[in-house]
Amino acid sequence: MLLVDGDADRAAAVREGLEASGCEVVAVLAEPLDLIARVRESGAEVIVCDLDDPSRDAIEAMRLLNRDEPRPVVLFAQTGEDTQIEAALEAGVAAYVIEGLAPARVRPVMEVAIRRFRAHEALKRELTETRATLAERRIIERAKGHLMRARRISEAEAHAALRRMAMDRGVRLVIAARDVLPKEKATPPEN
Repeated sequence: MLLVDGDADRAAAVREGLEASGCEVVAVLAEPLDLIARVRESGAEVIVCDLDDPSRDAIEAMRLLNRDEPRPVVLFAQTGEDTQIEAALEAGVAAYVIEGLAPARVRPVMEVAIRRFRAHEALKRELTETRATLAERRIIERAKGHLMRARRISEAEAHAALRRMAMDRGVRLVIAARDVLPKEKATPPEN
């Protein structure tokens, strides 16, 4: 895990508490600047931030981390205004805990954050796969419609023709469907 804490004494105490609870702290940062590079070089799997008052820059660093190197982020803070909490959660923070980091609470909060992060990542993957499947289905439906109009055949016959094309060429149905559709002409740029 990577620990972010601007107070060196507190960071040392937190590190000691985390390691005593069985966690391996691979790096300690004073600020979450250049967080992506530090996560990549350290190989950290979980990020624990103990920040008195998370700044916009800190939240933005977490947003970029979530976009480029998604990891569970647990944020312990002394303050927690609604807008600040909302911004942190939108940035991908898995847990926002107010009133600072108490050693006894770290492990259970971290475990919940990791589970929440994994569930969120699974939903993102499922959404991406669903969108891809729907896009492929639209292409297949358009190709069937094109074949039905061009050959004056039924939907079932158009589907069978697409399947035959795909099987004959050893490609997926969507590839055969793309090849059936007329190539769209590029529109010339406007002057």
